[in-house]
Amino acid sequence: MADKDVVIAAVARTPFGKYGGALRDVPALALGCHVVKALLERAGLAAEQIDELDMGCCIPAETMGIAAVVARRVLLESGIPPDRPSVTIDRACCSALSACQWAWRSLVLGEAGLVIAGGTDNMSRTPHLVQGLRWGLRLGSAELEDPLYRMEYKGYTPVSVDAGELALEHGVDREAQDRWALQSQQRYEAARKAGKFKEEIAPFPVRDARGREQVIDSDELPRPDTSLEKLAALKTVYGSPTVTAGNAPGLDAGAAGVVLTTRARAAELGLEPLARLVSVTSAAEPPRRIASVPAAAIRKAIDSAGWPLGDLALIEINEAFAAMPLVSSKILAGGDPGRTEALRERINVNGGAIAIGHPIGASGARVLLTLVLELRRRGGGRGAAAICGGLAQGDCALVEV
Repeated sequence: MADKDVVIAAVARTPFGKYGGALRDVPALALGCHVVKALLERAGLAAEQIDELDMGCCIPAETMGIAAVVARRVLLESGIPPDRPSVTIDRACCSALSACQWAWRSLVLGEAGLVIAGGTDNMSRTPHLVQGLRWGLRLGSAELEDPLYRMEYKGYTPVSVDAGELALEHGVDREAQDRWALQSQQRYEAARKAGKFKEEIAPFPVRDARGREQVIDSDELPRPDTSLEKLAALKTVYGSPTVTAGNAPGLDAGAAGVVLTTRARAAELGLEPLARLVSVTSAAEPPRRIASVPAAAIRKAIDSAGWPLGDLALIEINEAFAAMPLVSSKILAGGDPGRTEALRERINVNGGAIAIGHPIGASGARVLLTLVLELRRRGGGRGAAAICGGLAQGDCALVEV
């Protein structure tokens, strides 16, 4: 059975750009291609060796195409042969981890031997919408809609409201969320100074307004000068009781991915596995429980694998808001204060999306590769990477180094 284990053979991501930042005008398609080429280079593979490409993308209209099929276009523009299948996945923020799940299944079923999975998005390029314009407007002005505004799904409460209300129901107040946000920034800065993110990031070349090329080799969003006082002074957003621009990530740009194969195929190709991808499990809860669904996904995954929670040396929970790791950790710990604090010491040890950024189609792969690399630095162990998605979807990947 060991020969059939699914393993991670290479990881890479772009730097994550802030809203309106250096990557503002770069199509998600270009970011995705950059990561695919970086993965091929890091693994020492030729594009012709890839059997399948699976990619998450949540804002396909940004690519300006009918039925955008982002994964297919990344495949073609990266030089992977056109007879290889691809899948574009939109499960909101879960998308890239769901792409890893799809790839994992292809490998387990023997339908592929070498797969690239990940995701890409550039939220700065999200187009405005004009409903009804195609058939004409008899009277009055056309109204522009901004799909990013309020971060809500029509007919449902804004996700910031759901997360904030659920956090308060679990005894996680605004101050706790601000403290977590500060910790995320501090942990990120410590990891940056230690050079940890250089292992993740494939620098991205861009041209400035004057046409001069510059290379972006670090994330733009981190605020190392953040303080609790500054965070406390921020107003809440979109009617949320607790969520602010400081305890949430930005509207970001970036791509991330992994090379997946079987242990037997890795040996044939001379690839050294970075980790075993044990499984990727999906969960779901009622829509307003978006802050707790990472806990549901982690619990479902470890129960299926027969792992006790205590076996997890490290956990990544995407910081869609600070509420997500705080609420989910409390649920996993059964509400016990001591166990909750001990568990939080193992979560997002290098900071999370509040500091790094959250390009929604890419973050699922980002939490996975961050987890794998940190486990390797620590000499191995088991870990879980979890993420929530719109209307309370959740994914969790289990890895073993």
